[in-house]
Amino acid sequence: MEDKEKVSVYLNAIYQNTKTAMQSIEDIITKAEDKKLIEELSKELDEYSCLARECVNFAKAERIEEIKDNNWIEKARLWSSINMSTMMDKTNRKIAELMLLGTFMGIITCIKDKDDHKDVSKELDEIIDKLYEFERNNIDRLLPFLIENK
Repeated sequence: MEDKEKVSVYLNAIYQNTKTAMQSIEDIITKAEDKKLIEELSKELDEYSCLARECVNFAKAERIEEIKDNNWIEKARLWSSINMSTMMDKTNRKIAELMLLGTFMGIITCIKDKDDHKDVSKELDEIIDKLYEFERNNIDRLLPFLIENK
């Protein structure tokens, strides 16, 4: 695999991780009723959007034309999973649980992607490190909602 192709694969992995988080928040925020939880989810969405923009800007700078969002099957799976999970329970606890599960999956994906793409791009390593740290911090901000059963 050529270097540019390796960079493109790594970039797309990071981008799709951020886009999955963004879609999850967009799908779940409409279920939330608590103002503080909605504010937290909105802040997270803004930060994921910034990270996704960093990926797009990197692609432009490197003249990478194919930056791919998740496919429609993955989007539909995520949407249906969130809607099924919140159909009967829209409490802060349930929403925080779903967000935490997604956040843990995002962290695992960051770790695996960085390991799978060693020595591919220092710039992308920096972006994935930001994503990883952001998601680690999200855990601390979401945990209080898990113990508030409103």
